[in-house]
Amino acid sequence: MPASVFRIATAADIPALVALVTSAYRGDSSRAGWTTEADLLEGARIDPELLRADISRPDSQVVVIDGEAGRLLACAHVAIEDGDGYFGMFAVDPALQGRGTGDALLAECERIAREQWHLPGMRMTVIDLRESLIAWYARRGYRRTGVHKPFPYGDIRFGRPKRDDLRFEVLDKRFRSEP
Repeated sequence: MPASVFRIATAADIPALVALVTSAYRGDSSRAGWTTEADLLEGARIDPELLRADISRPDSQVVVIDGEAGRLLACAHVAIEDGDGYFGMFAVDPALQGRGTGDALLAECERIAREQWHLPGMRMTVIDLRESLIAWYARRGYRRTGVHKPFPYGDIRFGRPKRDDLRFEVLDKRFRSEP
């Protein structure tokens, strides 16, 4: 996928970004792809105001891939956090999953962290029950750290849990140093 398909989101993209992220993770539409969290959570996946803050703050970019007529096909958030890249809000239109779109977007976010920001690695948090998703990241060089973070129960900006055993695990990837 040529680099020209990537662009940085603006505040004008917020409604489309919320719709894309929700379609990839929540409700019946998310079941068309393999990234669904519909059995774990319902409701919101991303808060528009948190998204606005991510778009506008320094050292943070929401990278998107556009399709025909400006329709968003995929997005991810990459930022500098604690001296590393942070990767999150990764969503691909469920109808396009499994076709390399996500691989290309992840690689672009890693490139930004490594080449533009000169960071030594990338981290992310994933619900630790999402074994197939964690395996997907492992095939791309990410490792489980064993570090867990609590799920924000009671904060409906992140959805309504259907289970009481949700937590995040930190995944980590170190970039190779150039000799």
